[in-house]
Parts: sequence; structure tokens; C-alpha cells
Amino acid sequence: MKKTVLFLLAVAILSGCTTADKSVTKKTINKKETLAKMSLEDKAHFVIGTGMAGFSGNDAVIGATRNLVPGAAGTTYPLEALGLPAIVLADGPAGLRIDPIRRNDSITYYCTHFPIGTLLASTWNTQLIEEVGQAIGEEVKEYGVDVLLAPALNIMRNPLCGRNFEYYSEDPLVAGKTAAAYITGVQKNDVGTSIKHFAANNQETNRMNNDAHISQRALREIYLKGFEIAIKESKPWTVMTSYNYINGAYTSESKELVETILRDEWGYEGTVMTDWFGGKDGAIQMWAGNDMLQPGKVEQFDSIVAGVKSGKLAEADLDRNVARVLNLVEKSPRFQGYQFSNKPDLKAHAEVTRQSAAEGMVLMKNEKALPFAKNVKNVALYGNTSYDFIAGGTGSGNVNHAYVVSLLDGLKNGGYTVSEELKATYEAYADDCKKKTEEEIKAAAKNNPGNAMLLRFMPRPLPAEKLFTANELKKQAAASDIAVITLGRISGEFMDRSEKDFNLSDSERQLISQVCDVYHKAGKQVVVLLNIGGVIETASWKDLPDAILCAWQAGQEGGNSVVDVLSGKQTPSGKFTMTWPVKFTDAYSSKNFPIDQDPRIDMMNQGKKSSDVRNVDYTDYEEDIYVGYRYYDSFDVPVSYPFGYGLSYATFEYSNAKLAAQGEDFEVTVTVKNTSKSEGKEVVELYVAAPDSKAANKPAKELKAFAKTKLLKPGESETLTLHVKAADLASFDADASAWVVDEGEYQFLIGASAQDIKATLPAAVKAQKTKVNDVLKPQAPMILLRR
Repeated sequence: MKKTVLFLLAVAILSGCTTADKSVTKKTINKKETLAKMSLEDKAHFVIGTGMAGFSGNDAVIGATRNLVPGAAGTTYPLEALGLPAIVLADGPAGLRIDPIRRNDSITYYCTHFPIGTLLASTWNTQLIEEVGQAIGEEVKEYGVDVLLAPALNIMRNPLCGRNFEYYSEDPLVAGKTAAAYITGVQKNDVGTSIKHFAANNQETNRMNNDAHISQRALREIYLKGFEIAIKESKPWTVMTSYNYINGAYTSESKELVETILRDEWGYEGTVMTDWFGGKDGAIQMWAGNDMLQPGKVEQFDSIVAGVKSGKLAEADLDRNVARVLNLVEKSPRFQGYQFSNKPDLKAHAEVTRQSAAEGMVLMKNEKALPFAKNVKNVALYGNTSYDFIAGGTGSGNVNHAYVVSLLDGLKNGGYTVSEELKATYEAYADDCKKKTEEEIKAAAKNNPGNAMLLRFMPRPLPAEKLFTANELKKQAAASDIAVITLGRISGEFMDRSEKDFNLSDSERQLISQVCDVYHKAGKQVVVLLNIGGVIETASWKDLPDAILCAWQAGQEGGNSVVDVLSGKQTPSGKFTMTWPVKFTDAYSSKNFPIDQDPRIDMMNQGKKSSDVRNVDYTDYEEDIYVGYRYYDSFDVPVSYPFGYGLSYATFEYSNAKLAAQGEDFEVTVTVKNTSKSEGKEVVELYVAAPDSKAANKPAKELKAFAKTKLLKPGESETLTLHVKAADLASFDADASAWVVDEGEYQFLIGASAQDIKATLPAAVKAQKTKVNDVLKPQAPMILLRR
């Protein structure tokens, strides 16, 4: 149980370092007096950031604030004469992103690279996610940052979205609960979060100009629901609006989204900020209730001042936004005078990331190959990313970490021997590939310096896999006990993945086929690891290896975390929070998603619509509410791996399932028993099927609750309790502008996955109807998928 002790020790260290002293008197801002002292120009400055070096902004103020925490994304505008300092805002979801090296400073400021969002969500363990958030928040506070620009919880509408690695799920309940736990953990340190990207930022292609055409029902049930859950449960300090339009309006300029839904309906009281350079018209953004514009441009300042003077913008609206930014500044550690140390406990955090990553890995297949048998000592390691393990994605979701534990080092740390001959071969191959890449970038720089900069910033395709002759493989198999093949994928902000990236390359297919053939003939097993941030094709090759483990991108301790699972030191208990289609075109949204578009579209358009191209300038969400498993299960489309799927080294038995009505709500209990000789945890998923769902155009089933057992020893049982509110069974009726629960008998389905239902419990449900505002209407009729 050493891993458990270490994990609890790490959490205890965090708790001791980060819990605020409640006896300290909080400093306050007299909002009324401060507003009265502000000129119109002060107010306009205060609601925009200080700018960004190289872009339009106040150069003097940029120079004064950019060094508060070098590498941070931005700050608020300081008004020192009024006692208002700049507070610091920094990325990102997998850990704090700041510069690790500072001029004339011998100290380094590395941050811990935690697992990507997809992996964290795959744990289905909100307590664990909260602990990870608490560790991240301690680094935020001790490095002098006030607000962390995270988490990101947009829906995984399509497998190719470039930022899926930052997101949590295709299901809004999983996304919302995961984000709520993350926010709660971070904010335990008395620092803020910024839940993003509000809303419907489901593709990167032309993201600053794309208009998402979405029905009111799909918006309410799918794309806004996760935000609603997280905001109501965890109260993030800030909400970040997205770049895109929704039904004709920029999100940061949409009063219906920011004021009517977020504030009036959900009761949100925090600060709303733009994404960096989001939106166009500063005065309209102020009117809409978007309190703060980041990173700040002179044009926005001019627009706000001119808007008030002309009457286009009421000064009362500006004052409202100023007051909300004042509330944010007042809560910040910097205003409160916190003396940050620049010395977070990185050693303890490394242990947190190592343990949390192992729990979120998903065992996809296992024919007695894992955990490694006791006689497995010599491992033949194949695949480029086995030796250059990918910690996470690129862009604002990246972290400037001190190190990444490769799979090679993880195996050595775990006491295994790795073929030195293979290692030398891959190192030489990697050097050759890097030289070719640098030559490509230099050639691009000669023709167009901008293209060279783009190539360095964007995720680069990984090199083709190194292949071996049959004789080389036979020799390697004879000297090894088992083969491990790692397939890697890199993705990031600014561009979506390609269809080629979803499918295996010819060299990957050949490597798997040849290694499996030779090793199986030699009586040896083959394990495939997936070091990826998003779904890939598996149906055509998953029968070949003996085991498949989706390791995702596990942060800086990745190699150690993987080997903890391979060795059996930690039992995998992750389950998929998304569906794995047989082929890309099986995803209904694939016909309404940009495929292989130029990643420079945003830069070329510079905020202007230059054409009227489907899925570039606008995207029709024709699948409507049928996203992910809601589509596959409702329309009987075969999948490679269903939503909620994940194996374990242990096996579990479900029994004694019961449902009890509690007023208008419901309580479901089920007992889970470990029936194996291995310890393990099990995720229990509760779906609900509505009466006459096909006739009513409702999904075959929808996830309404989930829970995870403790670590169960062999033969041990635990009874889990899951709660569902009757109101959570509602669908949105756009014609009535209401959430409606139909009366009838509903089926409560207890499952190990969306397609592995263990028990069905009927429940009589009474009708309900809750009116809401009739907002965010599509501008034109839409052709929508129906059952």
C-alpha cells in the first residue's frame, strides 16, 4: 500500500501549505467610493487588460506588469492611485504555465505538468480530481498568480477537435462534475479559476470567426449544461467567453448568453472575461455584460469611451462591469497582500500527478498479458514515443515542466531491463528525423518567415515509425520476455486534427502487424500503449496485440505512471468519457466538421468573414442532441469501444440494486463486489431511458449519475448510492421555452458502460414544466437529426 501512503502524504503536504488562515482580516474595497473617484478613462482602462507585447496596448503599463510573473497570459489594469494593483492571470488546464527561466535570475520556476483533462475525467473520481486541483492551485498561489485560466470543459463533439485533450467528455454531466471538482480544488487555495470556453468552442478551425448554428434544445441540453453544473456547484471566480459566434452573435457580445442565461437564470455573481483577443466591439461587449476584455487593446479603450460619450453604452452598464472586476481584485492574493514564496512543493506534486495519472488510464484489452508476469524482466520497446513520451498537448494547455519521464526511464525505474540495441537504434532514428524537421523549417523561413514561426508553434506530425526486418525482430524476440509498442499523437490549440491523424499510418500498421506476428510465433506477448490526447481508430487492428492500454498523456511522470499500471503496482480503473467509433465517418458530426483546413485561417481573416464556407465560417450542428453515445446507441451504430468502457485487473459483481422515491427525486443503491484475486476500483454509471423515447425524439438513454468505489480488496463489497433529481430528467422544449419532464414510467439503468447494463429499475415520474427565457434562437431553420 506504499502508493496510497505516498499519495495521502502528498495531499497532507498540500493541505498544510495551502489552507488559508481564516483568522486573518480580509482587506476590502469600498466599491461605491472607488467608483466615484474613477474618471471615465479610469473605468475604461480598468475593464480591459494591459495589452500584450507586440500587439496593440499601453506599452508603459505592459512593461510595468508583464514582469510580475513572467510568462503569465496577462493582468488586470492597475490603478495604483486608487489602491488597485494589477492581478495576474495565467494558463492552464494541465498545470500553471509561466516562464521557467528569468533574465538575470539563477532560480528556475518550473511547474508540475499534471495529466491532461481527458485523463483526469477518465478517472470518474471527483475526489481525486479535487486533490489534483488543490495541488495545481498551490503552485498558482506560491508563484504569485491570482487566477488560473482553467478548466476547459467544452463538449467533445467530434473526435478531431484539436483541443479535445483539454476537454473532459462528450457528455455534459461528466464534463460538469469533473470541472466542478477541479475548480473546488484550485480555489481552496484562495486563488481563482476561469471556466472556459463559454460556449460551443468545439472546433479550432477559424475559431475566431466560426458561427456555430445550434438548436436551442442542443444548446441547453448539451453545450451549456456542463457549464451550468460546474458554475452552480463550484462558483468559479471568473467565466471566460469563447471566440466563436453562436447563432449569429459573438459569445462575448451576446447579452442573452452572458446576462440572461449565465446571470439571470443560473445566478452567477462572478466576473466574465473574454478569451484573448475575443470579440470585436468593446462597447457592445460591455453592454452584453462581458466585464473584462483581455489582453486589452487601445481600440477597445477608445470604443468604450466613445460609446459612453455618444450614448451607445450606458455608463451604468460600464459601472456594473467595473464593480464586478473590483470584486475579483478584492479577492485576489495580490490585493490581500499574500507573500508568495516562489517555492511550491514540486516533489509532493510529482507524486500527486503520478498517482492520479495511473488511475485515469483505460485498459482496453487484456488477454492475460497485464500486469506483467513475475518472469517478465526484459522488455523490447518499439515506437517513437516510447523513447520520447508525450506529456500533454500544445498551446495554452502546455506546461513548462522540468522533465518528462519517458517510458524507457519508467521501465528502468520499475526494475525492468530494456534492449540497449533497440534504444540506440531509435535514438539514431530520432536524431535523423529532427534534422529533417529543422531543414524543413529553415527552408520555409527562406520563403516566408511567418510560415516558419507557424511550423515551430503548431503541433508537428510525428515521424513515420521505424520498421525492422523479420530477422531483426526474431533476434529481438529471442532476447526479450515481452514487446511493448507505443503509438503517439500530438495535438493542440489553433488547429484541428486531421483524418490521417485519426487513422493509423502505414508504418504504424506494419509495425504492429510484424511485431505481433514474430513475437506470437516465439510464444511472447505484445502490449500496445496509446500515448494520445484524443480518440483514434482501433477497430481494424485491436485483435492483433494481447493487451491495449490507453495511457493518454499523463504529464511529467508519464513513464512512471504507465509502469505502475503495467507492473500491477496500481490497478487501472479508468473508463472512457467518450465513444470510440469504428471509423471516423461513423461520427454523425463528421459531415459537419472542418477536415484538413489551413490552420492559418484565423490569421488570414483577421477577424473578418472572407467567405461563406460551411464548417469554416459557419457550422451546422445537424446532429442536434445526438452527440456521442446518444447518437450511437439511439441509432444502433456499431462502435469500437462504447462510452463508459474500461477493464480492470479485478472483476466485479453487481447485486441488490434498488430504487427509492424521495419526494420527486430518486435514490438508487447497488452493491459492487470484487470477485477476483486482484484489488481494484469500479465505476458505476446510472443511465435513464424516458418512456416512448423514440416517439418523443429522445436518446435511447442518458447518463444521470455516476459513482466510484473505494479500492476493493478481493472479496470485498461496497454499496454505492446515486441520486437523481426529477428535474434532471427534463428535455428542453424550444417551442414552449421550457424544461419539460414527461409523465410516465422511466427505466433507471445501472451499467458498467453505456452498452453493459447490469440492472434495470422502473420508476413512475410525474410531469414537470419549468419556463425559461426564449433566447439564443437560430437565425434560420435547421435540418436536424431525429429518431
